[in-house]
Amino acid sequence: MTIRNYRPEDAEALIGLFRGTVRQVNLGDYSSDQVAAWAPEDIDAAEWAERQARNRTLVAELDGEIAGFAELQDGARIHMLFVHKDYQGRGVASALLGRMEDMARRSGVERLSSDVSITARPFFTRRGFAVVSPQTVLLRGQEFSNFRMAKDL
Repeated sequence: MTIRNYRPEDAEALIGLFRGTVRQVNLGDYSSDQVAAWAPEDIDAAEWAERQARNRTLVAELDGEIAGFAELQDGARIHMLFVHKDYQGRGVASALLGRMEDMARRSGVERLSSDVSITARPFFTRRGFAVVSPQTVLLRGQEFSNFRMAKDL
């Protein structure tokens, strides 16, 4: 596995990975209406690329393919961590999260946080994160249950 910095030409592939993962992997914990609102067809690629360039975004590659990505916002908040549906259970998320934790520690961050889906909660729990609070989020007319989680570094 190779982990590298985000490049602008990654934007479309990461949007596709995000959309595919949410629509297939997260469908086990959220309704089809929720999944459609979370990962819509009309994602603004320019806005997406600008956000990923502004934040610290890492891309994981396996077998020459993009297998996952993670985005660290403000040095202390994991904004996104997604693994392609075909690469689930192969250590991609663990490698990306480990790298995010290392980057946060090196910059002096003492606590890392993330808003975590029902689907991702077991993974984050295994990695030492604890639930700070359950949340209900409204997105494109759909209510979602998720969790604010954090880990002391």
